[in-house]
Amino acid sequence: MNLISISELSRQDILRLLDSADAFRARRGGHGTPLQGKSLAMIFEKPSTRTRVSLEVAASELGAHPLYLSAGELQLGRGETVADTARVLSRYVAGITARVYSHGTIEQLAAHASVPVINALSDWEHPLQILADLQTVRQRFSRLENLKLAWIGDGNNVCNSLILAAAILGLEIVVASPPGYQPTARMLEQARRLGGDPNVLVEPAEAARDADVLVTDTWVSMGDEGEEAERLRVFGRYQINSDIMSLASPDSIALHCLPAHRGQEITDEVMDGPQSAVFDEAENRLHTSKAVMAWLMGDAKKD
Repeated sequence: MNLISISELSRQDILRLLDSADAFRARRGGHGTPLQGKSLAMIFEKPSTRTRVSLEVAASELGAHPLYLSAGELQLGRGETVADTARVLSRYVAGITARVYSHGTIEQLAAHASVPVINALSDWEHPLQILADLQTVRQRFSRLENLKLAWIGDGNNVCNSLILAAAILGLEIVVASPPGYQPTARMLEQARRLGGDPNVLVEPAEAARDADVLVTDTWVSMGDEGEEAERLRVFGRYQINSDIMSLASPDSIALHCLPAHRGQEITDEVMDGPQSAVFDEAENRLHTSKAVMAWLMGDAKKD
């Protein structure tokens, strides 16, 4: 079994993973080492702080040995295929995580590996991030029912995974993005097939109204630097600030997967304020990574 898309998980799977993540969070340092003697290959085409550190620490604290493999350390750039890389790594390690530019690379790894493959970010989805978001939401509200999620900003990979998770869990989600940067028709159709009904708008204030959770991400993702000037112009009013938060429910929270460009997609006032759950969210990347690794790489039977 792999975790390539959040859509591969059922509602029960998600809730079990969140329960496991909560247990790891509560018993950090005392939860044992269920992956003792195993190794995890970590393929990183794109650099990262939170993803690399959370995965390395998670693997180490579970007893596994993490192996960081940057693009320059692999033979992919010298002609070796993704399929051959997957086959070879499968002879050495118990699991593969990959943070890549193209979702097709993750799909090829999963198709040819004989060990679990975990999507640590692609241009289409970011399932590990959304599990951390869901853990954070449940910690703050003690539930994952009867909540409204509002995504403000670029309809990107993180947004895609959030839309799919909302569909699986039966949560209301509203996305506010400028034309040309909204979730694709393909993604919205996938969410509807899962039972969701995502609402896509242009006006951020309309999306934020009465929302329980406001979520955003950088306006200029890695690989989009050539579009920076245009993106900054287009997204200027898609900012989570005190005015937008005032439209949301009184106990609403703000999430951001980080790194944040303060003063662009989110203000200091919100990010450092009482409604911010950003740093809990970042911490939960560690606990949800442990939950996923233990589930996919552990010896317990998966049902």
